[in-house]
Amino acid sequence: MRKVMDCREYPSEMNCTLAISGEEEEVVAAAAQHAAAVHGHEDTPELRSSLRGMLKDEAPQHA
Repeated sequence: MRKVMDCREYPSEMNCTLAISGEEEEVVAAAAQHAAAVHGHEDTPELRSSLRGMLKDEAPQHA
């Protein structure tokens, strides 16, 4: 199942609206890069573990 990470669910001073979806490892890697580049976090194993815990299942898309 695809996973989703949505910055809107974690308010910040910059009111970030980025949402990332994909396979779990893809989302964790992209979210870690985003957290470092945009939010000033250090990309560490601890950050990635924390991000992994915040992932949600993507809602199924119906045609």
